[in-house]
Amino acid sequence: MTEWTGGCACGTVRYRLNSDPHDAGWCHCRTCQLNSGSPAMAFATVPFDDYEVMVGKDSVKRFASSDFGWRIFCGACGTPLGMHVRHQPDTIDFSVATLDQPQRLPPTFHIFYASRIPWAHACDDLPRHDRFRPDTRGLSGTEPPK
Repeated sequence: MTEWTGGCACGTVRYRLNSDPHDAGWCHCRTCQLNSGSPAMAFATVPFDDYEVMVGKDSVKRFASSDFGWRIFCGACGTPLGMHVRHQPDTIDFSVATLDQPQRLPPTFHIFYASRIPWAHACDDLPRHDRFRPDTRGLSGTEPPK
């Protein structure tokens, strides 16, 4: 396993991934747009117990960003750190941009591409999914759980 570390913009929160991340992708849903302040957010997944906050655990805050998940962020500077979703309780999706070396984990697909901001076209040939990918673990289809 490669070492993966990251943190927030102000340095209050530092984390380590205790397993290699997988399923790196771009999310174009409105919630990710608002959370990141950009047209899309790059994320990847690790088992929930493998996302270890080493420094600043008390500064990690969370809020219910939708009916199916919670966002975590640094309470000191607001950096979006990740999302924990109800349909995948054993995993956490973290913001790739918060890694110390985000260039090591390129996205491999787009989700919620139908929700993209019209002027924000992807300039790559990665697979595009209107909603979730059909093979998303924990979902029976491509709609978020009710």
